[in-house]
Amino acid sequence: MKGQLQLLPRPRELAFAPGVCALGGAPAVRVQGPRGVTIARARQRAAQVAAPVLLRFDPSLGIAPEGFELAITPAGVEIAAGDVRGLNWGVSALLQIHAQRESQLPCLSLRDWPDLPERGYMLDVSRDRVPTMDTLRSIVDLLESLRVNQLQLYMEHTFAYRDHEEVWREASPLAPEEIRTLDGWCAERGIELVPNQNGFGHMERWLKHARYAPLSELGEGERGPGSTLAPTPESVAFVRSLYAELLPNFSSRRMNIGCDEPFELGRGRSRRRCELEGKGRVYLEYLLELVSGLRADGRTVQFWGDIIGQHPELIPELPRDKLVALAWGYEAPLLPQEIPRNIYQSLADAGVDIEAFGGFAIQARRYAASGVPFMVCPGTSSWLSLVGRVPNALENVRDAASAAREFGARGLLITDWGDQGHLQPPVVSLPGLCLAAALAWSSESQGDLDLFGAIDALVVRDATGSIGPALHRLGKLYAETGIRALNSSPLSNALLRPFKGYEPTWGRTTRRKLYEIAVEIDQTRAELARATPRGFGGAIVARELSQAAGLARHGAFRLMHACLKTGPSPAELGRELGDLIAEQSECWRARSREGGLRDSLARLHRARAEYTA
Repeated sequence: MKGQLQLLPRPRELAFAPGVCALGGAPAVRVQGPRGVTIARARQRAAQVAAPVLLRFDPSLGIAPEGFELAITPAGVEIAAGDVRGLNWGVSALLQIHAQRESQLPCLSLRDWPDLPERGYMLDVSRDRVPTMDTLRSIVDLLESLRVNQLQLYMEHTFAYRDHEEVWREASPLAPEEIRTLDGWCAERGIELVPNQNGFGHMERWLKHARYAPLSELGEGERGPGSTLAPTPESVAFVRSLYAELLPNFSSRRMNIGCDEPFELGRGRSRRRCELEGKGRVYLEYLLELVSGLRADGRTVQFWGDIIGQHPELIPELPRDKLVALAWGYEAPLLPQEIPRNIYQSLADAGVDIEAFGGFAIQARRYAASGVPFMVCPGTSSWLSLVGRVPNALENVRDAASAAREFGARGLLITDWGDQGHLQPPVVSLPGLCLAAALAWSSESQGDLDLFGAIDALVVRDATGSIGPALHRLGKLYAETGIRALNSSPLSNALLRPFKGYEPTWGRTTRRKLYEIAVEIDQTRAELARATPRGFGGAIVARELSQAAGLARHGAFRLMHACLKTGPSPAELGRELGDLIAEQSECWRARSREGGLRDSLARLHRARAEYTA
């Protein structure tokens, strides 16, 4: 029976006992312990099981924070924990069992607790796709089931700041009252909604407006305004004013201030300072200016560690309290000598920390040696992929979790980005997200995890078992082209880059390989047509995954034309892409807001226009 029961995460200790707990009576949930919104939520969820359930709060249980014990006997169910989160996580485990045994529960005893105290998910809501409130609620429900205790929404311009309407007007932003509602949903579930607002790089959606261009590093000249704020007192004051309006909508005492990838730093207004003091020093001083006020207010500040990681001699100067470095990297470990020289040089010229491609241990060791608190941040590998890069995602997450355990990270934050229009649907992120949640909870007990079976049984709840295998097969296609790319799939790149003159810089493909990919996609889409998902959005899950697969198939044929000068005619491709654009619009509107859709589709419209140029 153990092999037939899917649990996500897999528990540390699980023992089956003879007998079953029959279901069908009136729910009878009793609580021994404190009251509060999370306990009320746990009680409400436990009532879905038609059996007696006891939720017992026991601080003397002798189990790690957020751990729990679950016992199912013929007489009913008992869940014990030393804190309210643990009780709710115990109910999550119970409901996973109940979803697979709706008439009777197997008798068993289960004991479980987390490796890492902070287990988070960060979703990019700034690259055109802003989820609807219904979608956000389905996300927090999923995180609750996976025992993830932090959620972040990565923001650049998608919060409705009161005096900055020109920035967010077309974006269907999150309103203050919506953030407060989401914060309440998270609090009920034992999840901390952590505010996230970038305030250095990636500010192009602000700086393109005349009102904000004077704050940019490049100024208003012919090169400007770019994406990076100038490291000036004026920029600090501006960013602090955003914090002052954003933060009251969150109950969290943490904040992620971003500060990653300030690409133009040292190329404009700060050039002289960077030449005299060093770019790392200028970056650090600006970072600490943003941090100081937040720390003085009692907040713990997170920041992306890519720039400070390029200047490891400055890491010891970081505060040791109320500051957390976020060590991120999105490739499976890769030796620098494995990267072609031209790509290596372009990365170096862009200021990328190439050493970080060797894996998370390199970054983690630096922070641990200096006593600086840190989290590891792998990625779902869904962005710039259409249908995912599953082998890369799983290896990237495993590497991060291993480094977190070895070097004492505070936690793991799995990141889900939306570069170039967020064309991929939410379902494509599930393999990376689910594995990250499992390994952040307990790495040692996930050895027998059937990840894709668990996604089918517990997340999308597809009785045909089609979604999980489809995610697995489609997510491997990027590696079957013969072409390699960092942080992206060749199938996506072919769709987003010019039709004529596009030449991959790493590897070669063949007509046969690309046709085989198209056949594999056709077969998978036929299987998806039979899927009957009931979870994570229901029927839209199969539809949006089939749509993403259609875009990937189109990318294969664009690659065929670009590299081999063969394939379907441009007229055929134009008609096909027109249909795909229409379906992309429908799938988008089922999960996401209207704002941003036009900008996202513009990339596909440009691709279609190339067929008649």
